[in-house]
Amino acid sequence: MAILGSISIFVALVVAVYTTFAAVIGARKRIPELIGSARNGILAYTALMTIAIGIIVIALYTHDFSIALVANSTSRELQTIYTITALWSSQAGSLLFWSWILSLYSAVVVLRKWDRDRELMPYVIATLMALQTFFAFMLAFISSPFARWWAVGNNTVMALFPPAGAQLFVPADGQGLNPLLQNPAMAMHPPMLYLGYVGFTVPFAFAMAALITGRLGPEWLRTTRRWTIAPWMFLSIGLLLGGRWAYDVLGWGGYWGWDPVENAALMPWLVGTAFLHSVMVQERKGMLKVWNIGLIIITFSLVLFGTFLTRSGIITSVHSFTESDIGIWFLTFIAGVTLAATMLLFTRLKDLKSERDIDSLLSRESLFLLNNLLFVGAAFAVLWGTIYPLFSEMVMGTKLTVGPPYFNQVAAPIFGTVLLVMAIIPLVGWGGATGAKLLRKLVLPAAISVVFAVVIFALGVRDIVPLAGYFLATLVIVSTVSELIQGTLARAKNTHEFFPIAMRGLIERNRRRYGGYLIHIGVAMLAIGIIGSQVYATDTTRALKQGDSMEIRGYTLTYESLSPNFPSGEGQITSATLGVFRDGKRIATLSPSRGFYPSSGETATTPAILSTPQEDLYVIIGGWENNFATVTFRAYVNPLVFWLWFGGFFMVVSTLIAAWPDEREEARVRVEGLARQAARA
Repeated sequence: MAILGSISIFVALVVAVYTTFAAVIGARKRIPELIGSARNGILAYTALMTIAIGIIVIALYTHDFSIALVANSTSRELQTIYTITALWSSQAGSLLFWSWILSLYSAVVVLRKWDRDRELMPYVIATLMALQTFFAFMLAFISSPFARWWAVGNNTVMALFPPAGAQLFVPADGQGLNPLLQNPAMAMHPPMLYLGYVGFTVPFAFAMAALITGRLGPEWLRTTRRWTIAPWMFLSIGLLLGGRWAYDVLGWGGYWGWDPVENAALMPWLVGTAFLHSVMVQERKGMLKVWNIGLIIITFSLVLFGTFLTRSGIITSVHSFTESDIGIWFLTFIAGVTLAATMLLFTRLKDLKSERDIDSLLSRESLFLLNNLLFVGAAFAVLWGTIYPLFSEMVMGTKLTVGPPYFNQVAAPIFGTVLLVMAIIPLVGWGGATGAKLLRKLVLPAAISVVFAVVIFALGVRDIVPLAGYFLATLVIVSTVSELIQGTLARAKNTHEFFPIAMRGLIERNRRRYGGYLIHIGVAMLAIGIIGSQVYATDTTRALKQGDSMEIRGYTLTYESLSPNFPSGEGQITSATLGVFRDGKRIATLSPSRGFYPSSGETATTPAILSTPQEDLYVIIGGWENNFATVTFRAYVNPLVFWLWFGGFFMVVSTLIAAWPDEREEARVRVEGLARQAARA
């Protein structure tokens, strides 16, 4: 099986190289048969990678410990779901998973877009397969998922082919999976991130094809709109699942610690968000053309950089792999791709001039430009904080730590300004608005937001930064809802529909616009959850004997019982029971636990959480003494964290609304495609 998998990857490498050259030569020489062969090459590569990943999944499921990936990441007692998801817990497996997902994206692109974008498709194929050539090379020669353990004397070595005098070594059982990764959120978190990461390759490939062919109008943007929204949505889900995993598994009461690998996923999301907004300006006004090409180049470069951070082992993180020899390969690849794309952009600067200038600072296009600056600025601030420890170690020999205080101080003013822009955008149109008109539209939303801020102040919030954050988040919600209500009332007046039906019809007629507005509401909810849980969280730690109690923010926690060393899967679980009382009444029972995993010698803490829209009560077992006679508990109260998860969910659903196919838009694109074909004929 391992040999068959290795052969499939090697053949895929050959196919990738052939397809890249066939697509370019076919386009240059105008040989349709060669272009068609390149199209088939994409499909062949997809089939070969599917064979390879299928073999690995079978090996994982059957516990084929002759393959090092299986032996290093699983064990016989590991649950089946985590046995399969161990694929992306290993370095080589994650690279294979990356290449496979990209092959699926590529196959769908050539099957769906072949007739619509004939001029661009050869170069789209060439870009996609040039990138696949790198990944296939890495899988074939540098980090093979089918490498095996070989016994050489008293030592074992991991290699694809046996060293001289070596014999195959098959352990009786595997090393098991890191207990921190044995969580449903972690089973879904990496695939969502990969679908987001890899998905940005498609708009990048179309951008490169547009630069090469000189077809720099809005057509390539319209073609790739959903190919950008989909990975942005998947990356959003991945970030939310990662935060939920950290909240449920790491046992520190938080969900975001500005970890380097967290930052690596956030940076392309930030620039991708700027790109999604910026493309609308080019489609409407023929402006920001250089911005749009540059933003997708930066987004894709940050995607590759995030992969480098995770796979190279140069940073210390609970998410990352150990040091490896693929770092220099990835760094060279990132530099080459970024340099080539940037040089290609510079060769087309004359062709990317804006068709008009920004006429008013109070216009939607000027606010989108400000939006670009804010998101790119935030991304590079996060990038600098992430790489500065590496830079200081390399230049000064001292590895410094950049912690949450830096990121919070930088992020707060930037994202506060983003909220302000989000609140104003629905109230101004394309081309501009007068200051007086904008003020009239802002009066009611601002008044309601001020009232809300006063109520928050009366409830005890005195710090200016959180108050400003709550005010801005409320302003986003109220201004967006007011715009939605006004549009609905206008439609109801014209169509004589009931209000709910009119609102549904309004959104359906312009899903992109109003879906975007709903996303803004979700982001504002998310901001409220972040402010409350980050600024006003409290915690306390107490060592309790059975029957003792501890107090925190109006809650009384009574330690009632303990179930030590309960066997579960690979580990032994110790679970406690606490009664939760408020105002003398029992309101819940919580059961935090702590597991020990003999195969890896590691422990994992599982918190118990009582969640309400107002706050979360979060309790963990910190440890025990005297043979469980005394157990240490740590309790947190995290205000408003519910709105982080609900806002994230609302944002994802709204993204689906914005991305849902619009029959009128699809018909218009089809007509434009037929017109281009007729012009060529």
